[in-house]
Amino acid sequence: MQRSNRIITIAAVCAASVFTAMNVAFRIPEHTKVILYCFSAAAIIAALVVILCIRHFHKERILRDRENIMRIMQSLNAMAVLWDSDFHYVEVNAELTKSIGYTSEDLYDIKTLRKVLPPDAFAPSLQAVVNSRDEEFTVTAKGGAKVSTIWNTSLISSFESKRRSSCLMLSIGLDISETVRMKEELIKYAKDLAESENRYTLSMDLSEIGLLLKEPGRSSYYISDQLMNMLGLNVSEISEGVFRARFHPSDVMTFNALQAAMVNTHSGADAGTIHSTEFRLLSSDNTYHWYQFRYKVIPAETKILSNIGGAIIDVTKDKEKDLLIEKMAYIDDVTQIYNRNKFMQIGQETFECSRDADLSYWVIVLDIDNFHIVNDTCGYLNGNKLLAQFGKIVESSVTSGGFGARIGGDNFALLIHDTGDDELPVRIIRKIQDEIKDLGAGSFAVQTITCSAGYCKMSDGGNDFAQILDHAEFSLSMSDGIKNDIIRYDNNIHDKIIAGTALENELAAAIENNEMVLYYQPKINLSDGSLMGMEALIRWIKPDGTIVPPNQFIPVAENSMLITKISSFVLYEACRQNKEWQDKGFPPITVSINLTAVDFYQTDVKESIQNALNETGLDAKWLDVELTESLALKDIDHAIQQMKEIKELGVKLSMDDFGTGYSSLSYIQVLPITLLKLDRSFIMYLEEDEISREIVSAVIRIAKSKKIETIAEGIETIGQAEILKKSGCDHAQGYFFGKPMPADRFEEFMAEKMSVKTNIISAETENA
Repeated sequence: MQRSNRIITIAAVCAASVFTAMNVAFRIPEHTKVILYCFSAAAIIAALVVILCIRHFHKERILRDRENIMRIMQSLNAMAVLWDSDFHYVEVNAELTKSIGYTSEDLYDIKTLRKVLPPDAFAPSLQAVVNSRDEEFTVTAKGGAKVSTIWNTSLISSFESKRRSSCLMLSIGLDISETVRMKEELIKYAKDLAESENRYTLSMDLSEIGLLLKEPGRSSYYISDQLMNMLGLNVSEISEGVFRARFHPSDVMTFNALQAAMVNTHSGADAGTIHSTEFRLLSSDNTYHWYQFRYKVIPAETKILSNIGGAIIDVTKDKEKDLLIEKMAYIDDVTQIYNRNKFMQIGQETFECSRDADLSYWVIVLDIDNFHIVNDTCGYLNGNKLLAQFGKIVESSVTSGGFGARIGGDNFALLIHDTGDDELPVRIIRKIQDEIKDLGAGSFAVQTITCSAGYCKMSDGGNDFAQILDHAEFSLSMSDGIKNDIIRYDNNIHDKIIAGTALENELAAAIENNEMVLYYQPKINLSDGSLMGMEALIRWIKPDGTIVPPNQFIPVAENSMLITKISSFVLYEACRQNKEWQDKGFPPITVSINLTAVDFYQTDVKESIQNALNETGLDAKWLDVELTESLALKDIDHAIQQMKEIKELGVKLSMDDFGTGYSSLSYIQVLPITLLKLDRSFIMYLEEDEISREIVSAVIRIAKSKKIETIAEGIETIGQAEILKKSGCDHAQGYFFGKPMPADRFEEFMAEKMSVKTNIISAETENA
């Protein structure tokens, strides 16, 4: 409106000027020509001014329009570009620069702009640009990221000049990256789902996969056509009793666990979890096949009973391969029944299955009384024969849903389903004790074969199955050597365990606080009285100076597995200290350490010893590993293998406390030992007991014939030392030569031995 008013005003002024000029010219004829010339010149100048004003007004209008558009662009929650068709003018909003990382200055470059705008923006036909509605286009951001966008372009205005013609365009884009990603995921999911369904349908058609479903409130199971064919049935429902009867006797425990899963004690906390179990079922060919059952337990509305269902697959062929592997890992070589590893696995699975259900089991641990005597009098081959026969008795004593195994040495264990009869374990044990008596014939005629047992109920307490088994084993250990003893885990035993636990906690803290130290007791060469070695002995010295005897804390350490930390400390510290003394210039001597059953049978002893030698730099020949007689003969075959591996390192091997058990001297031929250590029980009566002297002399002669050195411990008098020297004993150890000493005192002892080289026995004889 303002522009129209200006034009009307200008036109009126021009018309008035023309009228005035013409009127003046006609009134003054003599000046008409001059007046018209002047008026024409003025009119031309006025016309030029008008044109320039119009152009100025036009440019101002364009700028105002663009500024208005830019304000609108900046307020948009979308990307926007204002541009002319020849790209002499480009403006972008903040949303675009934020999305693609380019600045507005960057986008003045036509090369950069081509990365942002759709390809059609650069088409010859601008109408094609305007017509391309909702055009999807991937923008490459400054960092290289791909941004999916959708663009719309509108024609704002157009203008022409002598030099060029151009159009002002507004392009608005939306970031649809998230939408595109979701679309791609949906397409992929739909494709995968279709493929999965096709595979499932094909698998069901080509393979024998049966379906089993048990609904709450029903006493029967629904079975699919495939499972009917697999089991040789002609009905689609099977009762609990019939289904249970088809389980292998050794797998009835699994059926009980499945039944227990029907009781939903956790209100659906386990709902949706896929479980897997394996069992044997009597099948259509009238033989037992192995099946894998993958199932879910889904709570019903009552939240008391649950649905249970899943797929059953015949895995007999695969199981045959697994059984071969299992035999190697889980079958005991001597008895051909399951070993401790399998017992622990089955026990833990049973513990977890019965924990949330109204089920319980008895755990029974059996031990052949004085089995080492059988090995001594009958030989270890006959001992293995006895173990095999006892294993059959144990296995035959397994009740429905139970499990039996040899868990180590002459120890066997049973897992028995609790029927609510507290006398059941005792009856089973008595039956085994009666049957084992019959084994005392033939090769074992000179022996009375008996066994003792400890037992406990799974529900009596325990955080896991290992702790429950510990309770049963601890009960067995309370028999105090009474034959045919039967002891149940009770509160008294529990109190003893608690007391042991308190000491265990204190011991654990002592280990962490470095309260363990090594003492060293000298070993003397009887031929010349020289120092030939030392034995490293562990001591627990509390901060107040109190010394806890090893016989108090070592059994606790063995039961709690703290013994592994103590043994590691003894091994490393003994090697380190011996190497330190060698580096100080003391003559090299052998240091002896003792191995426990835990070290010997449950850890990689060879690797531990090798690591200690490598870390301390001690030569293997200056380390001696002592094994007790009872430990070495606990599992003779395993012991021999372990000892051979240790000896391969170059380490010496000694049998400690020889003579305290009932082992045969023939074992000296089998065990790869380098030193035989005579127990103090033989030494203490040497001076007054002729029989003791004869026994010691006989053992020394046999050892020498096998090129095994001998050492006697517990020597307290010069008389004992002289008798042993005359009998041919090589070395000696005892209070007569030196008590166990801390490292600093033992270093002084070595220094004294170096400065005074004398035969200690001769010197003591002269003093006497």
